[in-house]
Amino acid sequence: MILCGVRDVWDYRIQSDTEQMIITGGSAFNIKAESLRIGNFSKEEVRTLSLEHTKETGQVFTTDALNAIWDLTSGQPWLVNALAYETCFKLELGKNPDNPITDCMVEQVKENLIIRRETHLDQLADKLKEERVRRVIEPILTGDLYEGMLRADDIEYVKDLGLITQAPNGEISISNRIYQEIIPRQLSWESQSGMALKQAWFIDDDGRLNISKLIGEFQQFFREHSESWIERFQYKEAGPQILLQAFLQRIVNGGGQIDREYGLGRTRTDLYVRWPLQDGTVQRIIIELKILYKSREQTIEDGMKQVCKYADRCGADEAHIIVFDRRPEVSWDKKIFQDTRICIGSEDKMNQCSVKIWGM
Repeated sequence: MILCGVRDVWDYRIQSDTEQMIITGGSAFNIKAESLRIGNFSKEEVRTLSLEHTKETGQVFTTDALNAIWDLTSGQPWLVNALAYETCFKLELGKNPDNPITDCMVEQVKENLIIRRETHLDQLADKLKEERVRRVIEPILTGDLYEGMLRADDIEYVKDLGLITQAPNGEISISNRIYQEIIPRQLSWESQSGMALKQAWFIDDDGRLNISKLIGEFQQFFREHSESWIERFQYKEAGPQILLQAFLQRIVNGGGQIDREYGLGRTRTDLYVRWPLQDGTVQRIIIELKILYKSREQTIEDGMKQVCKYADRCGADEAHIIVFDRRPEVSWDKKIFQDTRICIGSEDKMNQCSVKIWGM
């Protein structure tokens, strides 16, 4: 007999109503012989799947499109099939088999799936409400130092849900790029909806995104409203990062794109904003979010090393570091500051990048 579900059957624990706790030592369904998890596709299997479509219809996937599917999904079966099906049979350009499937089409479909909150993604969002999931995901979002705060059974549970992967060295990360976008978007959805912001306020006459004006506006917003807004979040420790991403997403939606990188134990979250310009080029902006743990200067120095390396890798011409000071005894007048520094690219690129530092 095969019982197929989202969770391992072992995770359906016995709940004691009288003691208001989970009874350890197994579950009422401790009847399994073996648990099997449907694994992800390999990169070659994603290519093989696309070739089946090509054989039937003659429509080809470009190499960049296949790389985009792999990059976005890391082989997660539902996501791979959803992207391919939507691109080939729902997207107007993709419906014509004479048109090759390109990476731009795949990126557009990815955004469509996220905005529509397909059933799979909606269920994923629902799992974020569980306390066992929060205990694992929140430190990843904040980049908090790992000090043994994660429980082994929580990690296994969230792995079984497919939300995270764990490398042989123990490093934990969110499973794929689509989940990296879905998680903060879902956690900040209500905040985005409640913000009275308009994209036109932050677009210059030449079509460039005025990110300094946007962050400056957020700095004042955070000073005035952070306590009341963060109190609404279930993920309170990640509240500053969630609030900033809600603010940014509200403006970038429908125009640009935000890529996110999280680093458990590296005390930072990296945001890479790409904003298309009227002349066909792309404005590239790096925003690094830091929580102040040491001194302000040490936090900035660490951030400069990290953001310069990231900006060099992405070819960004603008970078920002936002330092969140969570210490309740420090006044807002001391938390709020601005500074500008210059980072130099690697020897092979030698580009200079201006880095603005924002305290809040």
